[in-house]
Amino acid sequence: MAKRTTRELRIRRHKRVRLSITGTAERPRVAVSRTNKHISAQIIDDSTGRTLVAASSVEKAITASGANREGAVVVGKALAERAKAAGITTIVFDRGGFGYHGRVAALAEALREEGLEF
Repeated sequence: MAKRTTRELRIRRHKRVRLSITGTAERPRVAVSRTNKHISAQIIDDSTGRTLVAASSVEKAITASGANREGAVVVGKALAERAKAAGITTIVFDRGGFGYHGRVAALAEALREEGLEF
């Protein structure tokens, strides 16, 4: 039996979590994606398969680095601001198979601080 890579294990965790987490029009899903240099999140309505709002550290408007917690907080605040503008107040948080720790937790806390409920 071949040893599984970290990426393969994360994808397995994500698939397992997605069996119970789905976003609706009333409560869309916040999907988090993380790399070594960047972090991004998008709010998705799974019933229609559409991305409603997104924010990423790759954007020129967001000048903070996505490689640290401060950058994750900036991305979270930008996403929450855009969500409020779109009329979204309650969400379901999908960590994407990543541990709820470090940058992922910082992004989630920034969303909470800006008034999104989950």
